[in-house]
Amino acid sequence: MTPDPRPLPDLHVLLASPRGFCAGVERAIQIVERALKKHGSPVYVRHEIVHNRRVVKRLEAMGAIFVDELDEVPGDRPVIFSAHGVPKSVPQEAKNRTMIYLDATCPLVSKVHVEAEHHHAKGLDIILIGHAGHPEVIGTMGQLPEGAITLVETPEEAARFTPRDPTKLALITQTTLSVDDAAGVIAVLRKRFPTIRRPHKEDICYATTNRQTAVKTIAPRCDAILVIGAPTSSNSMRLVEVAQRLGCKDSWLVESADEIPWASLGHPGVLGITAGASAPEELVEEVLSALRDRFTVTIEEISVIQEHVTFKLPRLLSA
Repeated sequence: MTPDPRPLPDLHVLLASPRGFCAGVERAIQIVERALKKHGSPVYVRHEIVHNRRVVKRLEAMGAIFVDELDEVPGDRPVIFSAHGVPKSVPQEAKNRTMIYLDATCPLVSKVHVEAEHHHAKGLDIILIGHAGHPEVIGTMGQLPEGAITLVETPEEAARFTPRDPTKLALITQTTLSVDDAAGVIAVLRKRFPTIRRPHKEDICYATTNRQTAVKTIAPRCDAILVIGAPTSSNSMRLVEVAQRLGCKDSWLVESADEIPWASLGHPGVLGITAGASAPEELVEEVLSALRDRFTVTIEEISVIQEHVTFKLPRLLSA
């Protein structure tokens, strides 16, 4: 086959930074890897350790087995809880069965759990801003008795919420929300309930905030944006929404280079690329490689902040 003599069209890529793995995701993956090294395979993991199929498949190849519930785990094998957190009933069940278990819950999610318990101990009703059905929300609401936490997703729901006592309210949030969406809900709640208790430090995690800030920085310059991440990943979905809200309507979520919507993408002059907090950098490199097959690519990295956050591993694995 004779090579096409025509030059490839130019494409300028704005590569957002920070992108990809956050400290909580790196810690969760290390917990599975260390557990396999210490205990041998198989090691069981309740739910996906993080929302990324590439990561899950690699850990499966190493000997991890992913399950939905604890009753699928043999009593003599270790089990790990995912980075999103679990209801209190899950570790209690593991204790009742005298299982070896490791909690890979992101420390920033655990911080929200502690906040909820403190508010509840003070007799406050708690409003959780988050997305129904997300594992993190299920885990957070499962820290307290049923009815102690009310989930609110939108400003409209916040406007309709009727508390038992408007002077005894506290607010917590899912860590992977859109900063702007959360601010809209919080504004309604603060206007209606001026004394509502809020976190001393925002619950939305540093990684979510930083990745959204990076997308906000590049979006005005982009003809299109690719966000690399899983459709089950809340923080990845929020990156697409942030880009579209800032006027870059041609923004898509792709799990890998195989999902790039070439027909819709066309020949943009400037393409933004970022990755959700559970997407490995190898997926970014694969997307760039696929682009180089069709375009003459130049890359400009746009960095808004340097991240230096690390989290300790559980003591059972740190030795």
